[in-house]
Amino acid sequence: MFRMQKILSYVRRACQEFDLIQDGDKIAIGVSGGKDSMTLLESLARMRRFSEFNYDIYAITLDPRFFGEDGDFSPVTRLCEKLGVEHTLIRTDLYQIVFEIRKEKNPCSLCAKIRRGALHEATINAGCNKIALAHSYDDAIETFMMNLFKEGRIGCFSPKSYLSRRDLTMIRPLVFTPEHMIISHAKQYEIVKSPCPFDKHTERQRTKEFLHERELSDKGFKLRMFSALRKSGVDGWGYKK
Repeated sequence: MFRMQKILSYVRRACQEFDLIQDGDKIAIGVSGGKDSMTLLESLARMRRFSEFNYDIYAITLDPRFFGEDGDFSPVTRLCEKLGVEHTLIRTDLYQIVFEIRKEKNPCSLCAKIRRGALHEATINAGCNKIALAHSYDDAIETFMMNLFKEGRIGCFSPKSYLSRRDLTMIRPLVFTPEHMIISHAKQYEIVKSPCPFDKHTERQRTKEFLHERELSDKGFKLRMFSALRKSGVDGWGYKK
């Protein structure tokens, strides 16, 4: 419980600094069943007890149906029941489209695009005005470094962004929460492991390993990178005036 209290302090800080939640919001949470999304689900559910804002949350799980088989997301359903959160499971043909029809050699980009579209549609159908995604502090640093090293530009995903074509706002309440704290807390969950054949074999995984090794040899490296991102002010990361 102590770890959840600490995580809640990070989430509350992110909500305050980036104005992520307002009174009357109905927030869809993309819950894959992994450690990050399960932690996000619990933190937003528990924060309702003391938040200055009155908001509702709604969990949405997209099943890619890897290898043509329905995934088992019962751990997500059980956590939602425990927290009193409505949960919808949507079966998709994502695996078939990406791996069997398109036969993508580098499928991650197309997979993410299709998942985003399906999640946006499900969010609208649920009557929600916001989507919460579970990107953490470490995810932000990794994305910042990948953009710098691979694309030669300074940028990152935004803590909060408005999707004008869908009239939806995307928020990332875990952006101040370190991954090691999520890993430690998530030991209490039944985690849904991804059977994706590309899991742990991506550019992000290589960047994660690089940052881990650099942090071991140069303590504070990740914090300095995160500070550089915030000082740059790009993509909504600037400090609140």
